[in-house]
Amino acid sequence: MIEAEFLRFNGRLVGFSVSGHAGAGPFGRDIVCAAVSSAVMLTANTITEYLYCKADVKDTGNKIMFVLKDPGSTLAMSAIQVIESFKNHLDTLSEDSKGKIKVNVREMSRK
Repeated sequence: MIEAEFLRFNGRLVGFSVSGHAGAGPFGRDIVCAAVSSAVMLTANTITEYLYCKADVKDTGNKIMFVLKDPGSTLAMSAIQVIESFKNHLDTLSEDSKGKIKVNVREMSRK
């Protein structure tokens, strides 16, 4: 199962972590994993390369963690919308792929 955890701070999604494998097909042919992996990369690259927002990013091979460095900045407002859109996308994939993706939101006490 793919596990996605979104981080909320002051009512806004400011980061996420995604790990696991959907198990919807053989390695390299799992369309659920491919869809999630592509969405993760699109989200991270859009925020850092096109919106120029700084983020802490850690990729350990089977888990990627992404957290905005300054979620209160003017630039970050667009990045937050991209993260919210990514969560909505994963929610839809989760509904379409029952039991393959789990999406959670965790409140951060401070940034």
